[in-house]
Amino acid sequence: MLIHELTTAQCRDVLSRTSLGRLACARGAQPYVVPVSYPSDADSDCLFCFSAVGKKVNWMRENPNVCVEVEAVDDRFHWTTVVLFGRYDEIGDSPEQKDIRHRALHLFQQRSEWWLPGGATSGHRQPHAMVMYRIHIDSLTGRRASR
Repeated sequence: MLIHELTTAQCRDVLSRTSLGRLACARGAQPYVVPVSYPSDADSDCLFCFSAVGKKVNWMRENPNVCVEVEAVDDRFHWTTVVLFGRYDEIGDSPEQKDIRHRALHLFQQRSEWWLPGGATSGHRQPHAMVMYRIHIDSLTGRRASR
């Protein structure tokens, strides 16, 4: 098996073709990893996400440094992974953030079932308040395996 390093452009291409990743955040010495659905936005160099307010959002509010892992796996010998390091940035309802909110909604609506998993309910609990946010990309790395 050969493993190749991806260029930054190749990493961005993978992000543009995928829509599900694993978001890692931390509070104190405790990491937390959850799936997130996203569209990537090359113009603002970020991923857009939304979620009910809960552990993930509360932890990112305390510590905005996050990591996202994205993968495309054909089989154990043919796969691509991208890891990005970035910063959580909550998108509020202020008039100053109107354009970025509209951009995020436009990108969300280009994907089928874009509200999952962030808008899914668990069990019989009522959904909490929803938060739209973006992950500003600080750095990217990626690898591709082939035989």
